[in-house]
Amino acid sequence: MAEAAQHSGVAVATPPARRRVTVLGLGIMGSAIARHLVEAGFRVSGHDPDPARARDAGRAGVVVADSGAAAAQGAEVLLTSLPADAALDATVDALLAAQDAGPAHEAHGLVWLELSTLSPECKERNRTRLATRGITLLDCPISGTGAQAQTRDLAVYGSGPRAAWDSCQDVVTAFARTASHVGEFGHGMRLKLIANLLVAVNNVATAEALALARRAGLDLGQTCELLGAGAAGSRILALRGPMMARDAYEPATMKLDVWAKDLSLIEAFARHEGARTPLFDATLPLYAAALQAGLGKQDTAAVFRTLSEDPS
Repeated sequence: MAEAAQHSGVAVATPPARRRVTVLGLGIMGSAIARHLVEAGFRVSGHDPDPARARDAGRAGVVVADSGAAAAQGAEVLLTSLPADAALDATVDALLAAQDAGPAHEAHGLVWLELSTLSPECKERNRTRLATRGITLLDCPISGTGAQAQTRDLAVYGSGPRAAWDSCQDVVTAFARTASHVGEFGHGMRLKLIANLLVAVNNVATAEALALARRAGLDLGQTCELLGAGAAGSRILALRGPMMARDAYEPATMKLDVWAKDLSLIEAFARHEGARTPLFDATLPLYAAALQAGLGKQDTAAVFRTLSEDPS
């Protein structure tokens, strides 16, 4: 927690410029978040195993460390934006090992916002591990794309102890358009997976509509503009329709091979809850076909190519 200053006997919250925040994972999402925090006046440190990402973050004003544990030393708030369960497990392993190595890495009282889309089981497992060391893990997945992260157009679904969530609202509002506390730990991921189910369906629906428009001889750029102005408009149409119209999917806001992980999480969650998901289920073969076509490093909008192929 930030220290409080005394002015005329009244406690005043420490200015953001004196709060130390660490971001681990400086990919498309994490790098944008770190940059916004720097611009908001926080002291930001970070780490990413990819040297190119680390260099880019350094140019944006992030103090880059050679390990996650080193970056987190002295932080009040820690943010992680990671690609898979194994990455969170390894990050927690490293932080706990550093604590065992000496008091310089003591992190008791740290609030850790886990922003990634990971399995609920992984987040719960690591919440328990960190709690034994006095570290509070909050489940705070982000809804939004890399492009939205660049403009602070993100929604954060926070879950876990409310007091810990409230203590770092200045951090969250520095990089997100909206942030809501949605209940007990794990509710954030549940809501995120439901949000991603809608994204999966809307993305394919957009591709299907534009594939039909192309076959009908319509101008796709104009079609996106006019559909967006009417009842058919959606955030996915606005974000990915233009990519489909140009048939250009790089730089990716969400790569298809990363999205495949999210699809698996949604499917497992729905099956666990016993929910019927006929529309979502219908999208899975189309995403699989896009991956099989070698489009894994391109944006999820590239599913348009699957639907644009000649059915004969």
